[in-house]
Amino acid sequence: MNRPYLVNFSAILSHKTLSIRANVTNSKTALHEVDKKNTAPIESIRLFSKERFRLKMVFWGDGQNLLIKKEFDSDNYGNFEIKMSGNVNEQKIVRIDIYETSTIQGLDLNLGSFLPLEITSPRKIIISDFDKTLVDTRYHTAKEMYYSLNRPVSYFPTVVKSLHLFKEYINQDFQPFILSASPHFYEVAIRNWLYQNGLYNAQIYLKDYRDFISVFDGRLTTKDLKKQGFYKLNQLVDIILMTDIPDELVLMGDGFESDPFIYLTLQQLMNPNNDPWKIWKGIKNHNIFKLTSKQDSYFLTKFYQLNSMAKKSHISKIVTYIRATQNNINELKNYPFEDSTKRTLNNDIIYYLNQEEIEGQKEQNNLY
Repeated sequence: MNRPYLVNFSAILSHKTLSIRANVTNSKTALHEVDKKNTAPIESIRLFSKERFRLKMVFWGDGQNLLIKKEFDSDNYGNFEIKMSGNVNEQKIVRIDIYETSTIQGLDLNLGSFLPLEITSPRKIIISDFDKTLVDTRYHTAKEMYYSLNRPVSYFPTVVKSLHLFKEYINQDFQPFILSASPHFYEVAIRNWLYQNGLYNAQIYLKDYRDFISVFDGRLTTKDLKKQGFYKLNQLVDIILMTDIPDELVLMGDGFESDPFIYLTLQQLMNPNNDPWKIWKGIKNHNIFKLTSKQDSYFLTKFYQLNSMAKKSHISKIVTYIRATQNNINELKNYPFEDSTKRTLNNDIIYYLNQEEIEGQKEQNNLY
């Protein structure tokens, strides 16, 4: 039977607010099929389907108490973004059962049961890039793209220093998020790699490439295939809006493209003394972003939401780590990052090298 599958689900409970992001498709790449086996991204290439779905969510409290049932409609690509109270009749939601109701009239198809991730105080978040930060992947040539699609992520060298750093913070009770510009159909392959490396509770956010073929629904344009600024900063802001302002925030990225600039822009936005409009005006024409008029208005709205939240709950500590190479570390350190108050921000970044480990692993798999 051609039935729907849940391929991505995230439920975050923070400050009595429940934020849900989900994706449903009729392609057979179900969320529950993720395991520790090596999976190539091309095995999930069918996740380009365009279809609308309806989900019925059944919310439960402690002691198997049924709290409420609600139905939600997706966008044209099966995506759901939901925000609601995390408490019903003064009881906290502790479990969500999910059913798809529109595929077969009169039949509720069970898609699974999930426990919301609760962000408790002290609120500690770590957000890491994936490509070139945790794994030394390459996409620049046709050969490299072929390997990326047809090999499991474990085929590429692990950036050992980054992985250890990421795990150290998780062991300190930081909630992990993976933010990558890889296509959305890479999720199963990336999650398998995370499982193989002992990372079981990371939330994954990937770039939905169906945005590029959607004239009216999509927020991404063809220029965003190479320019990661809008996508990454938008996703970073969304994560903070879902989790609320953390007490401590750790950001991990690489120095090969735009991560330092994007992370420092986020840092400016989370400063309650900065003007969101000035920050938006300062970046809108930057080469990393080159915003369209639609993206302009979308960004400005999000900037004000985040800045308003920062005024109510000021973050106490932000630490940014950038993986560099011997060739570009001096250039990165000397880049003139400044906020709207002309305060030099580059001193807030910790650069680290890992080139020796990468070179040793390159010889083993003879990739390059």
